[in-house]
Amino acid sequence: MTIATERTTLIFRKIERDLLRLRKSQEPETVHRFRTASRRLQVLLEELSPNRDRNQKKLLKLLRRIRKRAGRIRDLDIQLSSLRSLKMPLEPRRKTQLTHHLIELRHKHERKLAKLLTKNDVAEMGKRIRRSAKTFDATATEDPLKVARQMIASASRPTPSAIDDQLLHNYRTTVKRARYAAEFAQNSEQAEQLRSQLKGLQDVLGQWHDWFTLTETASHELGDITRSPLVAALHSVTRAKFRAAVAAITAQARQSESSASHVRKFESKTSSELVAAAAA
Repeated sequence: MTIATERTTLIFRKIERDLLRLRKSQEPETVHRFRTASRRLQVLLEELSPNRDRNQKKLLKLLRRIRKRAGRIRDLDIQLSSLRSLKMPLEPRRKTQLTHHLIELRHKHERKLAKLLTKNDVAEMGKRIRRSAKTFDATATEDPLKVARQMIASASRPTPSAIDDQLLHNYRTTVKRARYAAEFAQNSEQAEQLRSQLKGLQDVLGQWHDWFTLTETASHELGDITRSPLVAALHSVTRAKFRAAVAAITAQARQSESSASHVRKFESKTSSELVAAAAA
């Protein structure tokens, strides 16, 4: 399946717009929009475009520095949101302490991000974005759905018996990139089904990662579960999210095997019909 050219055009426009907005404001939604647009552009140029020119490579390098810094802010925004959503009457002072710690960390990373977003630097990236958009050849790209499936197939899918936090994190990253690749495919029932599957899996894995990160921060700031009921509660939520993520991966694996079996049967049936028709 060929790439949707209107989506490639849109992502170049979006990343330039989001970059300008990020320079003016580091509000949570602004940071989030820039990061997702930057990730999508990265997948387009790294996974779907076999031949990147020097300008595109330099652009990705510049955007990577900003995305990494913005990512730390985004992680803190998610931790703050998760912490505020935790309804727990115990240890209100500890919860307030942790909230203030996260806010202070966010201010620190905001200042570091601002140093990377000077007027001249943003102007240079804007020129490179526009130049990349002009030279990008959508006809020379890989099939987005094929690439997305290959990424999932080549990933080390963690099994329930051997799963750990690092494997789950790596698989989450792969699923996210595969989803972004699939989003560049032209609309079809097949494309929509794959996008929906990957988005659902990404959401569940993302929820686990959000609480896992918050729990690590809380443990570092407040002590382990024996010293803080708040940390113990966070560990409990994280374990529940972990189990949900494992269940989602298992369900996705079964669905993929079922789909593959259906395709093999269809291909076998079609081949048999062709042979019979030729012999008639």
